[in-house]
Amino acid sequence: MNSTLHDAPPGCAVRSGPDEGALIAVLGAADELQQRLEDALVAVGLSVSKFDALEQLIQAGEPLTLGHLAGRLQCVRSNVTQLVDRLEADGLVQRGSCSEDRRAVRAKVTPLGHERHAEGLRAIRSVQRELADRLDANQRAQLLTLLSALTG
Repeated sequence: MNSTLHDAPPGCAVRSGPDEGALIAVLGAADELQQRLEDALVAVGLSVSKFDALEQLIQAGEPLTLGHLAGRLQCVRSNVTQLVDRLEADGLVQRGSCSEDRRAVRAKVTPLGHERHAEGLRAIRSVQRELADRLDANQRAQLLTLLSALTG
């Protein structure tokens, strides 16, 4: 009887046939790449969540209510409130009132937030270059094709 990923004990590889290592290899690579990205952002004083919030606020081009920011980040408002608390404590965003709804609070990126976001972008691009340098153009195209086949 073959086990499934759901039935396997934590930390155990799933044995399901001749290609059993493919899923484990993809997940392992994803974890490794995620960790590199997180490490690069931590080195400039950000987390992935903080960077994402700054990115959404900057892309909006205007202060956003916390509810709107939660929608853009696809998470619940209570999580965004805590995230904005941390960003504000770091001096990266500033809270302000909302003229349309006095109960609502808007978040706005500070000059330091813009600087830190730019540092985060440079850190992400550095990781991207490092990874791209490991593959030639043909290998990168093959990788994208293979990943698209897995997720399509």
